[in-house]
Amino acid sequence: MNYQDLDCWKLSLDLVIEVYNLTSQFPANEKFNLVSQINRSAVSIPSNIAEGSARQSDKEMIQFLYVALGSAAELETQLIIAKKLGYEVNNNIYDKIIDVKKVMLGLIKYLKGKKDK
Repeated sequence: MNYQDLDCWKLSLDLVIEVYNLTSQFPANEKFNLVSQINRSAVSIPSNIAEGSARQSDKEMIQFLYVALGSAAELETQLIIAKKLGYEVNNNIYDKIIDVKKVMLGLIKYLKGKKDK
């Protein structure tokens, strides 16, 4: 399975770019705090999808997809914190996170179904 062909990887990579564009607008004093955390969480999503696809089994791929889902939840939480702190966070970024999570969950369901056959 080539990770670059996976919709969840493509969507999450687009999300990373959007997150970096967003956090570049945050104040400089957040560079090593919230910005760093947000960017790392975003990068972790496609990175774990890629790593999982390089593994030897669907079971391992599923494990890495769950890690990527965890990173998506972290990212969503960190963006909520940023918004509560008064930083500008466009609401459509939450929809994109939800889309990424839905596609990952669909792939997990597919891989689990494959295993059951």
